[in-house]
Amino acid sequence: MSLSMYDASAPRFAHMLRNLDAILARARDHAATKKIDPAVLLGARLFPDMLPMIKQVQIATDHAKGAVARLAGAEPPRYEDTEQSFDELRARIAKTIAFVESLSPEKIDGSEQRPIALRVGGKDWSFTGQDYLLGFALPNFYFHLVTAYNILRHNGIEIGKGDYLGNP
Repeated sequence: MSLSMYDASAPRFAHMLRNLDAILARARDHAATKKIDPAVLLGARLFPDMLPMIKQVQIATDHAKGAVARLAGAEPPRYEDTEQSFDELRARIAKTIAFVESLSPEKIDGSEQRPIALRVGGKDWSFTGQDYLLGFALPNFYFHLVTAYNILRHNGIEIGKGDYLGNP
């Protein structure tokens, strides 16, 4: 049996976003316990030329919702990127999970050869659905998700690989 486009996308995005949500809850609670201004963690970066933690979460959710929408032949929902707190980021994640899970397998399966066109960084990109999912959307999603994790871990949040991976 082969892996379907739906199975390779929507459930994976939703699972990892739930893990990210739990990590953000831990970070929020850590900040409250240690009396750390949450803005310090939300604005933290691994390196000065990297985006802050808050933007990493926003981009990860953008890749999740964008991927399933494009594979389903739909327009991705647009978010304003106005989140300024852990709770607002968690609400964004919940909204993204709800959208990801609203698309049925029938809408996504069979999208392997669907043409996907994007404009990123002033450059036009063209993919088949499978190449888009496996070579662009998933790698970008995981990059930004793990960068958010690493920023929080680097700043003393007691999280580990099990928190990142969650229960299978």
